[in-house]
Amino acid sequence: MKKNANQANADVVAALHREQANALVAYLNYKKYHWLTYGPLFRDIHLLLDEQATQTYDTIDEFAERAIMIGGAPIGDPADYLQVATVPPSSGKLSMRKMIEEARNTVDLIIREMHADTEVASAAGDIGTADLYTRLVQQHQKNRWFLNELLQKRDGLVS
Repeated sequence: MKKNANQANADVVAALHREQANALVAYLNYKKYHWLTYGPLFRDIHLLLDEQATQTYDTIDEFAERAIMIGGAPIGDPADYLQVATVPPSSGKLSMRKMIEEARNTVDLIIREMHADTEVASAAGDIGTADLYTRLVQQHQKNRWFLNELLQKRDGLVS
């Protein structure tokens, strides 16, 4: 059954809300890992996590503004973010390896959901939102590559 235009647009806005919420939770997780980094690769990992946090933070506004552009509204109330996000907030004291694994798992989730959300946007005829996801998936794939490289058992420093 084909969705009407209003429902299709509502589905796109709902996906943008989830992406906006996920970006904020992912940003906060990245900052936690950034602040709590330690070990022989401290400087490199500290800077990498901060760079990825900044990239993720910048996407929050893109999702919010995109929702407005297509006739919706962004998430505005801070209390609504955790209700909408599928990215789990990090909690507790974690090893360096566990922090990097969490960051990589978050990126994997975001990539999977952006692929699905691209389909939702395309089905609604919203090539602008589909293009946004396509661009951001490439950024997240690069971030995943960097995180995954840190988890390889090659030098024994992190893994």
